[in-house]
Amino acid sequence: TADSMEHAEYVREGIDRRGPRARLDRRRTVKEAVKRRSVQTNPIPFTDDDLRFRQLARRPQPLTQAAVIFVLDVSSSMDDASRQLAKSFFFWALQGIRRQHARIETEFIGHTVNAWEFSEAEFFAVRATGGTEASRAFALSLDVINKRFDPSQYNVYVFYASDGDNFAADREASKERLKALSAVSNFLGYVETTRRSSDRLNTEMGRMFKELAEGDTPADSYALGAQEDVWNAIRRFFTQQATQED
Repeated sequence: TADSMEHAEYVREGIDRRGPRARLDRRRTVKEAVKRRSVQTNPIPFTDDDLRFRQLARRPQPLTQAAVIFVLDVSSSMDDASRQLAKSFFFWALQGIRRQHARIETEFIGHTVNAWEFSEAEFFAVRATGGTEASRAFALSLDVINKRFDPSQYNVYVFYASDGDNFAADREASKERLKALSAVSNFLGYVETTRRSSDRLNTEMGRMFKELAEGDTPADSYALGAQEDVWNAIRRFFTQQATQED
């Protein structure tokens, strides 16, 4: 798990008679000089004893910025209903994270057997053909985090939506990259948009995320078959995330 919920900042911690000129507290210095002159005869305006300096201490502070990476399977097997469920989930997941962080940056990644970065407007409109290799999207997510979202400066969240299909030949590569993502992320959430109730999470990708979550990593999964499932997924993920970060 990324231990990036805190970072160190210098905070003001008291006043001292000594310190660098850059930390001179002029208001306190004048106040001390006035107090001294009030009890002296023919006092001089200022002395070194009047000087007061702000003292700074390095203290851990909660991070206020987050990076949210949305990953979507855009292969032909993802129909309009599946995309709409994914879009609804992504929207509400982002609202939940906005309640926790002052600054949010987002990244949108779509994939088939290749992966691409998209603008938000393009993200839900893009359609592609071909098979599914999720490892390509996970690798691109890692690259984006390494280049733009240093985990020591960002709380990183990754949410992935798919119908669960993935080439068996891509299994080991996907597992390896998911494990690497979990090491730099505060939470990994997977939603499966299949409407076949018998298959929900009993898929190549569903089993992969289940195995990941059982390994004490910050991950969870939920099946979306209807709009009401979106709210249940949001509640589950944010409860799980809070529990794992405590």
